[in-house]
Amino acid sequence: MDQLMISLVIPSYNEAGNIAAVMDAIAKEMRHQQARFEVLFVDDGSTDGTMDEIRSVLLTYPEAEYVSFTRNFGKEAAILAGLQHANGQAVIIMDADLQHPPSLIPELLQGFEEGYHQVVAKRNRKGDSRVRSFLSSFYYRLVNQAIDVRLSNGEGDFRLLSRKAVDSLLLLSESNRFSKGLYAWIGLEQKTITYENVVRQHGETKWSFGKLLNYAIDGIVSFNTKPLRLCFYMGLLSLGAALLYIAITLLGIFKNGVDVPGYFTTISSVLFLGGVQLVSLGILGEYVGRIYNETKKRPHYLVGQSSTEVKGKRDVHASIHQS
Repeated sequence: MDQLMISLVIPSYNEAGNIAAVMDAIAKEMRHQQARFEVLFVDDGSTDGTMDEIRSVLLTYPEAEYVSFTRNFGKEAAILAGLQHANGQAVIIMDADLQHPPSLIPELLQGFEEGYHQVVAKRNRKGDSRVRSFLSSFYYRLVNQAIDVRLSNGEGDFRLLSRKAVDSLLLLSESNRFSKGLYAWIGLEQKTITYENVVRQHGETKWSFGKLLNYAIDGIVSFNTKPLRLCFYMGLLSLGAALLYIAITLLGIFKNGVDVPGYFTTISSVLFLGGVQLVSLGILGEYVGRIYNETKKRPHYLVGQSSTEVKGKRDVHASIHQS
């Protein structure tokens, strides 16, 4: 372990109240391991003084580094930036809010020493409301039926990745990233450890219902084309129902003569077919929008400032002053 460098990537958005605490806890655990380490904070365009706290941490801990975005690009971009800037042979991804307990770091490192490329921390749902637990379970059952990889309820970004796993993830350059799916897609040997759910101590969760819903949609459409196939099946079903209705109506005309069409039948047909068309257009729109975003080839994020850049400027100024 002494010869290894361990990188810890901490995506941070408006976590001013947690930065110092999470750094203290990580440093304590890592120094017990007697391992070389770096802690890379990725500030995702915070507006609450998070960057001031990160700079203060750098004065106390030489192991701390940071990358600061020009604006809020989202957690997926922050994770990607952390992986791209991490130097370690193993990388641990964890949140800044202490809901990912630093006390699990020894178990993660143990799994890495055993030869696993992914050591995943899986939480239980203790403390979550019944509604949220039910929705989570329902979502994972649904998404595992729809996508080409398998996701596990309770497994998130809190995990250790070997350098091979990190390099594999960095080969995947799509703009619409869904990390849970990407972790599963690359495969590699994986070990899972479990832990009790931890309640946030400071600040508020950044995951509103709307963001969770969008995240769920990302998970479904990012790894398969089954929704498009579903549109095809719905079209066939609608066509079959329409042909059956026409056949029954024609038989009625031949048997009983021409009758005045019913209001209910007409409205029901229009609403049903209109609903199918709108749903299909919505699914098609999701895929077309993603294709549009991919073709623009915009960067995943823009860096406003980094500790490496600041230290480089200081070294240049110091050398000029000495000369």
